[in-house]
Amino acid sequence: MLHHVEIWVPDLDRATASFGWLLEALGYTVFQDWSGGRSWRLGATYLVLEQSTALTADRHDRCRPGLNHLAFHVHGPELVEELASEARRHGWSLMFPDRHPHAGGEEVHAAYLENEDGFEVELVAISTPEADRP
Repeated sequence: MLHHVEIWVPDLDRATASFGWLLEALGYTVFQDWSGGRSWRLGATYLVLEQSTALTADRHDRCRPGLNHLAFHVHGPELVEELASEARRHGWSLMFPDRHPHAGGEEVHAAYLENEDGFEVELVAISTPEADRP
């Protein structure tokens, strides 16, 4: 099981507005909050956003080595669509709109979103109990 993920962001307020809304919509709750960061937790796993003074760039590039995107389980295609629609008001834009909601293949109902800082998330609908298995 994943313990935590820490993401360094160039602007904590902006990242908190986009990621915070999404994480809370997915059932995460604020876990830690300090002047340089915030974390949200769901079960035993938590996600940290931190604005570090050691950053070497002002935007994330998902095409460079490192994190490409985070993918989250979403319970049903309807919720994927609801979140994708609402996401625009929270700093996210829909990626691959011409192939939405099947950009990941016909068998997958998902929304790919990117925020202003270049971070990508994928919201994937769970259609069967088998989809939860590793």
